[in-house]
Amino acid sequence: MAILLDRNTRVLVQGITGREARMVTAHMLAYGTKVVCGVTPGRGGEEVAGVPVYDTVAEAVAAHQPTAALVSVPPAATLDAALEAIEAGLRLLLIATERVPKHDALCLLYAAHAARVRVIGPNSVGLINPSQRVKLGAIGGDRPERAFTPGRVGIISRSGGMTAELGLMLRQRGFGVSTAVSVGGDALIGTPPADLLPLFEADPETDAVVLFGEPGTRFEEDVAEALADGRFSKPLFALVAGRFTESLPEGTAFGHAAAIIRGGSGRPSAKLTALRQAGAWATSDLDELFRFLDTLASSRADRKPEQH
Repeated sequence: MAILLDRNTRVLVQGITGREARMVTAHMLAYGTKVVCGVTPGRGGEEVAGVPVYDTVAEAVAAHQPTAALVSVPPAATLDAALEAIEAGLRLLLIATERVPKHDALCLLYAAHAARVRVIGPNSVGLINPSQRVKLGAIGGDRPERAFTPGRVGIISRSGGMTAELGLMLRQRGFGVSTAVSVGGDALIGTPPADLLPLFEADPETDAVVLFGEPGTRFEEDVAEALADGRFSKPLFALVAGRFTESLPEGTAFGHAAAIIRGGSGRPSAKLTALRQAGAWATSDLDELFRFLDTLASSRADRKPEQH
């Protein structure tokens, strides 16, 4: 089951004739994703890796009935591309573009919310469902199985690179992934981590979730509130990076656009405290994170089968 996408997901790629989009399209197809069409204005009639290209999303939707869109266009074109996909009836948008202008991001997220469209990103490397061999975006590169094997642990990450790193380290320790989601590193994103928890809670193929957090935003504090309120009952393991940044001058930008500490907001130490108080297994040490996971695995292996 997993969340957000499965083998029936039909993908449209906006900006498909661009260099990066061409590469990502080929990788998605090789993994098993149904990439059914692409759009680049003025390039209709061409093909990319055997995928037909159209001038407009409306034409592509009429011909191929896609259910999700990968938006891979320059920042200044992202708002128009997203609005075109929303107006054409697509229900899931993965926005790979980084540093979308904030006003444009606000407009597209408002339009998506009004149309009840799920947006992942901007600045997302993608999402992947290993059990059904389907991915949306660049996640995992050309050989996703190196990092992502089927299993029962969900991944939520603000970092694209750490999404794959956590998948790899889970595989090396005998765990697998149900769904991994790179939520995006921009300051304004469509689906923050707390919004994914209800989906993982309802997924019978997910036993636990690993969260990667970093400085800036209230995303991790919102996850802590969801735990404290009982909106997520499965084990949650959190790795929060960036403790060193608390010694830097306030307002220093580092890494992602959203990774900025202002006053008491966005400090990794505060995020760790909130998560621990809410019942998460939270740490800033990668080795400790996997000791937590090993403890969970051992406790389940020792559990006796129920008698019926």
